[in-house]
Amino acid sequence: MPHAAPLEAARVRVVALGDSTTAGTPGFRSPLEAPPAGSGNPESQYGYWIEKKHPEWKILNRGVNGETSGRILARFERDVLAAKPRALVVLAGVNDLYQGLAEEILRRNLDAIYEKAARAGIPVVACSILPYNIETSEVRQKMNRMNDWIRAEAASRGMVFCDTARAVEGSPGMLAGTPDGLHPDVSGYRKMGEVITPALEQILKSRKRAKRP
Repeated sequence: MPHAAPLEAARVRVVALGDSTTAGTPGFRSPLEAPPAGSGNPESQYGYWIEKKHPEWKILNRGVNGETSGRILARFERDVLAAKPRALVVLAGVNDLYQGLAEEILRRNLDAIYEKAARAGIPVVACSILPYNIETSEVRQKMNRMNDWIRAEAASRGMVFCDTARAVEGSPGMLAGTPDGLHPDVSGYRKMGEVITPALEQILKSRKRAKRP
């Protein structure tokens, strides 16, 4: 297939940066976790469903199960800048809350990720943190505050906010479907893809218009 490489190179690159809820846990292991192409059920990642709608896009899954926002920030240059993406999806923070880290730390790390993207001229889809079924009422309150902060930060920075938490919720603070009580099921990842897709469409259409003479 002599045309495969040129066609692949022509696809619009989007980096999906985050933890397990980007990687596709528990059904899929990302390419960072299982090089070179990942392993498991590809439908258990939101990027799969975005590409189903837009096969001309390449969603680079840069999720790693269990990582806090600090560890995600630490690999920004390697996993985002080196890819030279047209857009960036950021979904991080649930492990900070799960491990009891201070909200201030999470805000500082997310702010640094957003700032690095802005300096590189990479538009961002800022996603709300997903719930998990064993979270305490205290964690739920922290998560609600953090998601309010992400929404406000997106507005102040000109980023696009995407409420991925609402997309996977059944009752408040609970996943509508989950194989392990911690992560969405395939249906949840599909719903995430369905709400992130229009956010990316908004960004990429804006960039295309800006390039017109």
